[in-house]
Amino acid sequence: MNPDTAAALSLLSAEAVRARAHRLLAIGLADGLAHFRVDLARLDAAIDLTLATTRAAYPSLAVPFHSRWRHFTLDGLDRWAVIAAAATWKDKASRARAAFDLAIISVLLDAGAGPDWRYVDRASGARIGRSEGLALASLAMFSDGLFSTDTADPLRVDAAALQRLSPQVLLRGFQVAGDNPLVGIEGRCDLLRRLGATIVAAPAIFARDDTPRPGGFFDHIAARAMGGDIAAPAILSDLLRIFAPIWPSRITLGGVVLGDCWRHPALRTGDATHEMVPLHKLSQWLTYSLIEPMQDAGLRVIDIEGLTGLAEYRNGGLFIDTGVLALREPAQAQRAQAVSSTLVVEWRALTVALLDRLAAGLRARLGVDPVSFPLARVLEGGAWAAGRRIARDLRADGAPPISVVSDGTVF
Repeated sequence: MNPDTAAALSLLSAEAVRARAHRLLAIGLADGLAHFRVDLARLDAAIDLTLATTRAAYPSLAVPFHSRWRHFTLDGLDRWAVIAAAATWKDKASRARAAFDLAIISVLLDAGAGPDWRYVDRASGARIGRSEGLALASLAMFSDGLFSTDTADPLRVDAAALQRLSPQVLLRGFQVAGDNPLVGIEGRCDLLRRLGATIVAAPAIFARDDTPRPGGFFDHIAARAMGGDIAAPAILSDLLRIFAPIWPSRITLGGVVLGDCWRHPALRTGDATHEMVPLHKLSQWLTYSLIEPMQDAGLRVIDIEGLTGLAEYRNGGLFIDTGVLALREPAQAQRAQAVSSTLVVEWRALTVALLDRLAAGLRARLGVDPVSFPLARVLEGGAWAAGRRIARDLRADGAPPISVVSDGTVF
C-alpha cells in the first residue's frame, strides 16, 4: 500500500480523533495554543451544569443514546415508532434497512440550521428550529417517499432517487422561504447526490440483499458481526472508509478523501499526516444513530465507549460559556469564523478532549463506569443539552458563543 494511503487511513478512526484531540489539549494546558487558554479549574462548573441537566431530564439516570432517534419525538410521541409500527416488514432486516436509510439521510441533512429557520410541523402546527426541526422535516420527506423510486414502498431511500435529487426538493421539504432561510441547501443536496453515486459504485456493500440503497450498509455490518457482536469503533471506521467519496474535497491524502479533517499548525508529526486533525463529527453522530437499529435487529454493539464526543458547537459552547475555554482575543467571538480556520479547528479538538474529562468527572459523581454510561449517554443527558441550556441563559437567541460559517456538511 502507498505509505500516504496508509497514513490517511490511520486518520479514519475514533482512536485517531481522540489521540490528536488530546495532543492539542496538552499543548493548550501548556499555554501553547494560538487562540484559546484552557482553565481546568472551571471544569467542575461544566460538570455541575451537565449533572443538573441530566438529573432534571432523566431522574432515574436511564439516559438513552445521543442519536437522531431522539429528535423524532415531539410532545412525547415518537413519530418514527408510530410509522414503523404501522408498516409491514418482511423481517427484522428489512426494518433495519429502512431505519438505516432514514438515519443516514437525516443525519447528513442535519448540518446546522442557523438561528432563523423554523419547520412548521403539519400534524401539530408547532414551529420547530435547529436539529429537532431538521429531523422532523427529514422524517416527513422520508415517509412521503421523496427518496424512494417505488411508489408502493415509500419507506426507503434509493440510490437512483438520490442521484437525481434537486435543491428544489429540499427547499420545499424544509419549507425554505425568504423569511425562513436555511443555510447550506446546495451543500446538503450535493452530499446526498454524492451518496447516491457512492452507493451505485459499491453494490457489494449497498446491494447485498436489495437494490442499491444506504440501508444496504446494515447488511454489510451484519455480515461483519462475529457471533452477533460488532464494535462501535469498527462501524465508524467502515463508515468513514466506505462513505469517504461523499465529502467535499478538503484534504485528500494518498487518494483518500479525509472528510471532517483539518489542519492545525501546532499538531506536528513525522509523517504525511503532519498538522492534520480528524474530527468526523457527522460520521460519529451517524454511528451513534445506527446503534439502536442494529440492536433492534438482534445485533450486539460493543465498545460503544470507544467512540468520542462530538466536535460541535453545543458541546464546544458549554466549555466556553462555563469558562473552561477562553479566547485570547475575545473580539474574535464577534466575527463569524470559517470552519477551516485554526481557531475553529482548535475549539473543536479541545471540545473532544475536554468531553473525555467531563465524562470522567460526571461518572465519578454518578458512580457509573464508561461501559454502562458511555459518551453517547453523557452527551444526551448531558453535555449537549447543557450547552444549549447555558447558551439560552446567556444569549437571547440561544446562539453559540462563536459563529461558524459552514457549508452544510460539518455541523
